[in-house]
Amino acid sequence: MTASHQPEFELKQVDGRTLRVARWRPKGKARHRPLLFFNGIGANIEIMSPLPERLDDREVITFDMPGVGGSPDPVLPYRPWMIARIAERIISDYGHERVDVMGVSWGGGMAQQFALQYGNRTGQLILAATSAGMLMVPGKLAALSKMADPRRYIDPDYMLKNFQTLYGGAEGGASDGAKGHASRIKPPSMMGYFNQLFAMAGWTSAPFLPFLATPTLIIMGDDDQIVPLANGHILKTLIPNAELAVIKGGGHLFLVHQADETMALIRDFLGTAKPLRAVA
Repeated sequence: MTASHQPEFELKQVDGRTLRVARWRPKGKARHRPLLFFNGIGANIEIMSPLPERLDDREVITFDMPGVGGSPDPVLPYRPWMIARIAERIISDYGHERVDVMGVSWGGGMAQQFALQYGNRTGQLILAATSAGMLMVPGKLAALSKMADPRRYIDPDYMLKNFQTLYGGAEGGASDGAKGHASRIKPPSMMGYFNQLFAMAGWTSAPFLPFLATPTLIIMGDDDQIVPLANGHILKTLIPNAELAVIKGGGHLFLVHQADETMALIRDFLGTAKPLRAVA
């Protein structure tokens, strides 16, 4: 990341919780709405840091969930509507009335919750490698069992060795993208990780998505071992104003392995008020 585009970090007190918040300001005058980003389960801010570097014409805002990255452990459990409210208060504190919203994997559920809860504050929505929650087509057992193993965060060698099983994709764990991803990981606390699991227990957006008016881009990999492509088709069917793009050979981390292709889709979608033409 260039020195001119470093994030500004701060600890914010929101709804009685202390959260580490990151804000990337655009290079030059902002020409687009800010982007509010929700990360995957157990993922710290640094893991998504390549994204704002490629979106340096807009402000990008994200935060570590309680017990993840630089945010202290949660004192009390939380649910998705609480995280959406926290995010709304953060963007309000920065003076933003309306933001584009993106979520990856677990964070895709939070992004859906935010768009449903604060439709008037949401411009466009991007859902990557995610599902409608409880009503989803599950991934492969081998990937899900390794995903539950905390060694994938604590031991980089373990994650790289099992990268193909965990995340799919043509490149596997030997790629520079996979190694770079592993180097940016800061393990969440056990309390933080299990609170994220608890937050989504029983949650689904499916009954409410037909009422979502937000223009939505769904991006899925066709070799995702954790959230299979079928979930993208379910989201596309449920959301009235949605388009589905499929990354060929893309695993769960296609944002890492196929960054150029994925970011081209994202930039095209965010740069227009009209939904992106389907490529799948």
